Amino acid sequence: MPENKKRPKRSIFHRMRKASEQPPIEAKAVGRYLQVSPYKVRPVLNAIRGKSVSEALQILEFSNRKGAKLTEKILNSAIANAENNFDLNVDSLYISKCSADDGPRLKRMNPMARGRASLILKRQSHITIVVKDRSKEESLKEINTSDESEVQ
Repeated sequence: MPENKKRPKRSIFHRMRKASEQPPIEAKAVGRYLQVSPYKVRPVLNAIRGKSVSEALQILEFSNRKGAKLTEKILNSAIANAENNFDLNVDSLYISKCSADDGPRLKRMNPMARGRASLILKRQSHITIVVKDRSKEESLKEINTSDESEVQ
């Protein structure tokens, strides 16, 4: 390779690529192997989906379900991730995605009459919450629409 055609070092190349990327507008937190059925958590998640973070915390605080307490912990973790890792404004955060997926099932046996046994499935769940910054999201939309109008 000629001396003047040398490509930049790998670390410099990645640093340049990272600098050109858009700033993050979302943060995520996942609670795994939680000892509650996903079937019982999903109504709680449906109640907070799309709401602002402060409103969702109020809903979870006054809910008397076990899934609400676990979801509240995960939501607080997502807020902390957004604030500390990505420098997002906590006041403009909202819940964009939340889901409860099946985890592994603990299988237990319940003895029955005549030497039989029935299976008890203790279900676990993985709860995922993604929060987005509404103000940054709107500014990115404005930038994208202005770029599209310049192209045409």
